[in-house]
Amino acid sequence: MPFPIADRWFEKKRINDDITLIYEPYVVPFLRCNIWHIRGRDRDLMIDTGTGLDSLSRFARHILGQKVTAVATHVHMDHIGCHHEFDHCLVHELEADGLRNPRAELTLVGDCFDPNDIASLYLPGIDDPGLDGPMVTALPHAGFDLRTYRLRAASGVSCIGEGDVVDIGSRAFEVLHLPGHSPGSVGLWEAETGTLFSGDAVYDGPLIDDLHHSERDTYEATLRRLRDLPVNTVHAGHDPSFGRERLHQIIDEQLQKWDSVNR
Repeated sequence: MPFPIADRWFEKKRINDDITLIYEPYVVPFLRCNIWHIRGRDRDLMIDTGTGLDSLSRFARHILGQKVTAVATHVHMDHIGCHHEFDHCLVHELEADGLRNPRAELTLVGDCFDPNDIASLYLPGIDDPGLDGPMVTALPHAGFDLRTYRLRAASGVSCIGEGDVVDIGSRAFEVLHLPGHSPGSVGLWEAETGTLFSGDAVYDGPLIDDLHHSERDTYEATLRRLRDLPVNTVHAGHDPSFGRERLHQIIDEQLQKWDSVNR
């Protein structure tokens, strides 16, 4: 059965005057990344950029400022697909090669990846029957051949690390290195408002800790660190945003799960 053609590939939801959520409704939930646009006085931020199946910059052109920085919370394929569309990109040094030269070990997309079978992603250790099937439920436009899907190299890549500040004029975010899910996972923390953009370090869904480059002990330390933050709101890499109470519940449940496995 052929795929239907999407009326438009992206959808958006305005969170407040500065923050807009953008997402790809026709990408399957496992790979449906939250793309966060933050408007700044001097520069806008795009935190993660989705799969790259259609042009993010074209969709968002009416809300983007003249200068845009694309931040990669990490370089898994569902988070960096459109970074190549932006002139200035930020990523942790441990994963910078995943933007400059996309490859299987960092991005999860190997030479044998078939977009019609997302279980063929570089996912050793993941055994989930929900991964069977294509990465989409529709195509972005007529004539699109899903088999041609590739990640494209980004330019203008700069490295960020723990304690760096990403200043966009009207707002400033501290970089938190949050390894565990991946070696170079980062979050952006705004202490003034208690707002955390967490990437895949924590979200309101099953946390993935058994990829080939995941590290459980490191991940546990990251979650304990996040639990101590005076968070008001978490805007994560997947699933709905949540507050401090839910953050504590997610972390406590995950820590209990690991503890029961280690007994």
